[in-house]
Amino acid sequence: MAKRMSLEEKRKTILSIYHNTKQVYTEKEMSVLAAKAGVNANAFTDVHNGLVEDDLVDKDKIGGSNFFWSFPAKKDRMMQLQHQDRLKNIEKLKIDLTEAQAQLADAKRGREEDDDGTRARKLARLQEISSLMKPLETELVFLKENDPQALADLQHELKLCREAANRWTDNIFNAQSYLVKKRGFGKKAANKLLGITDSFDYPEDKFTK
Repeated sequence: MAKRMSLEEKRKTILSIYHNTKQVYTEKEMSVLAAKAGVNANAFTDVHNGLVEDDLVDKDKIGGSNFFWSFPAKKDRMMQLQHQDRLKNIEKLKIDLTEAQAQLADAKRGREEDDDGTRARKLARLQEISSLMKPLETELVFLKENDPQALADLQHELKLCREAANRWTDNIFNAQSYLVKKRGFGKKAANKLLGITDSFDYPEDKFTK
């Protein structure tokens, strides 16, 4: 007797047909191929529609027929969705952990062990959540380090920080110029007043020297 497929296994099976053949199919053609691969015909439509909704399978209507395709690059989208699901789980666990810590703090506030063991249960829940958080946070760090979008976001943030630093550097040099040219300060005296030294320069210049 064939093993019953899970939803995720059905999704992967259908996608593998697209990715291995790199062809465009009608829904009926895909249903036949999926059935041969072990995906029950009754379940095919819902699973296939789910892949379309998740943008893992492309769909276009030509004339009176719908055509479907999915190329191997779509795997990146699947990894992105899995990444997003993990991030959501991590955020939920963080909220649970915060709530558990708050409840624990309340329980400790001038109270002994509850007669019904409530405090012990809270401590156990806190420990459980903490143990779940550790591997997820480790995975999150790994995903961020290997996620092109996270790298792009980091580069964008660095660019904004550098631009902001350059603007403030402009302001300081303008203030220095005003003190020297308009108020009669010597450059050293102006620098001392502004809290800078002769080595003060734009961040961009410092990184390229």
